[in-house]
Amino acid sequence: MSERSNGAVQDGLGPRLRRFQERFESLITRVLLLGIFATGLTAQFVKPVGDALEGKAFLGGALLSLVGYVLYDQVKELSAAVRVPSRALVNSSQLGSFVSEAFEARKVEISFLGYTGETLFNELYHRLEGLLYNPGPIRRVSIRMLVPDFGRQMTVPSKVGDDDAPVDDPDFRKRMEERCREYDGILSELAERVTAEGRVVVECEYRFYPGIPRDKICIFNRQQVLHGLYDLSARMRLHQMGDEYYDPKGYRTDLNVWSRKGSAAAEAAVSTWIKHFDCLWALAGRPSWRRGAAA
Repeated sequence: MSERSNGAVQDGLGPRLRRFQERFESLITRVLLLGIFATGLTAQFVKPVGDALEGKAFLGGALLSLVGYVLYDQVKELSAAVRVPSRALVNSSQLGSFVSEAFEARKVEISFLGYTGETLFNELYHRLEGLLYNPGPIRRVSIRMLVPDFGRQMTVPSKVGDDDAPVDDPDFRKRMEERCREYDGILSELAERVTAEGRVVVECEYRFYPGIPRDKICIFNRQQVLHGLYDLSARMRLHQMGDEYYDPKGYRTDLNVWSRKGSAAAEAAVSTWIKHFDCLWALAGRPSWRRGAAA
């Protein structure tokens, strides 16, 4: 909550001045350089102008300003090429600000690949609930959640066995699946309520991918990608003296930020991750509770 409050406070005079500068800096600089070039060139060949300016090296100054004008574009392109995101690395606890930013668009698209989606669930729930009272400019919301197929044998999550070897535990896997089912049910029901209001269409769906929860990927409006790796060695106990389980902690996962507004390499990375997710989504299986609903 404090993070969003700080963001609201900072959206004052400072950010507006920066936006004004970003919008008009390039135009003003070009006009000044061309003005210097035109004045110097005119002073070189039009004697009254030269006498008025009382200078002797107008041609050199004019040519120098022309060179500066040409180089200005090149410097701007180079600056854009090496620019990095303002937040190159964030913690999963900071996902709320990215969700809020994504919900400023008319068409919201959020995609997730990871463990259970718990760190994203709370943020999504509150944002979708807000659409019931104030949808703003939003007209469509699409949420796609890819989680492991907990119906298959797994090394993570699993029970910690002798010599720390992973031991598949169907009951623990079932526990994780039920958690995902709960999240899916809550978000889907809320999506139906929002859609029924007739102002915003909301779609939310969970699907399964084969494998262990290694990568954590969040994609916001196909413009930003957050990617990190789970700590597969993380452990937990259901009870104080009970068995230990390999259970990745999503809220501890640091995420690299890739944005289309960054460098050319960052834009290429965003496109690659989006294509990777789209392919996985197309191949992913529907959970049993989803198949039952469709039937």
